[in-house]
Amino acid sequence: MGKKIRILCYGDSNTFGYIPGRGGRYDRHTRWPGRLQELLGSGYQVVEEGLCGRTTVYEDASEAGRCGLERIRDAVEKSRPLDLLILMLGSNDCKRRFGASAAEITEGLGKTADAADDCGERAFAVLLIAPAAMTERVMHSGFGPEFDRRSIEVSKELAQEYERLAEKCGYGFLDASKATQVSEADGLHLDAQGHRKLAEAVSEWVKRQW
Repeated sequence: MGKKIRILCYGDSNTFGYIPGRGGRYDRHTRWPGRLQELLGSGYQVVEEGLCGRTTVYEDASEAGRCGLERIRDAVEKSRPLDLLILMLGSNDCKRRFGASAAEITEGLGKTADAADDCGERAFAVLLIAPAAMTERVMHSGFGPEFDRRSIEVSKELAQEYERLAEKCGYGFLDASKATQVSEADGLHLDAQGHRKLAEAVSEWVKRQW
């Protein structure tokens, strides 16, 4: 039996599988990392590491332990040996309380990727996924107090910045907005169809590499 390609999916609530409109969590067969596993098959092993509220480098006073930079080393070390690290963060960095620009969020993502690379026992590939852009619906959802119009505009700018970072560092890049979109239920999270479409896009990318 040959070696499995091992993939770590490190992200926020859209990797965790938060269900828009009602809360809770989609089952593994619905959320995109689980669907990715099914699409790729037995020659791959997909590890999920999603956490609601996770940011790139920001500490959230209302939710402890959400700084992605501080947790990435543990996630990588627990998942070794790795062939691919998929990073999909940035939506929570768009919150009003952080006031971050797309460039600042991208800098934070770069620091997170660097930290992951520093603790790896051997080289692994990195795929940056720009999260699907938010819509105005988010301001009318239960998450409304945390996001404003500027948040939405910044979320739309992330793809261009992430792609620039990927080119500079030799990472892979995928714009989730070109594959899927956020749910009308809250303008922030992927619904079941959104998870399916994202999984299909990631699967196609992975298969081109291995």
